Amino acid sequence: MAPDFSHIATFVAAIFGGPEIGALVGFLSGVYAGYHFGYAAGNLGILSLVGVPLGKAMTGLIAGFLYRKLKTCESSKRTISALPLTLLAYVPESIYTMLYFAYIIPIVYGFSLAQMIPFVIPKGWVEILIIGIMMTVLASTLRTFINTFIPQGKQQETKTGNDQPPSS
Repeated sequence: MAPDFSHIATFVAAIFGGPEIGALVGFLSGVYAGYHFGYAAGNLGILSLVGVPLGKAMTGLIAGFLYRKLKTCESSKRTISALPLTLLAYVPESIYTMLYFAYIIPIVYGFSLAQMIPFVIPKGWVEILIIGIMMTVLASTLRTFINTFIPQGKQQETKTGNDQPPSS
């Protein structure tokens, strides 16, 4: 089984773009993963081009909500939260994937791939753990970059959309 790091883009989009962009990028990266792992290299045909992107979009949506809620990039304490939030965001997709192999595939094709669950799920969790570590480093690097290169007053103006200098 080849590694699938398509969620790197999903989580970057979720951190910086929020839930909507995270879901969109998750869906788009899922189209590639669905094509590669289920259509070209597998035997799931069109189902993989729909089922896989839906799972990945779910992860992007949830990650975007979690990252936004906890303002992951704003402080060093919150930056470290990127790892557990990344793992937490993957829980629904992990459950969905088990249901996909155990129930959805048999309904559509009449054969089960439930025997794949013990291989696919741990592989996915290892990939998400690696991606979570990457997101922690990325969030920390971004926070350091912003604090170093954007003066505090400029950050506030950017957040409020106020381009006028502060009045005395």
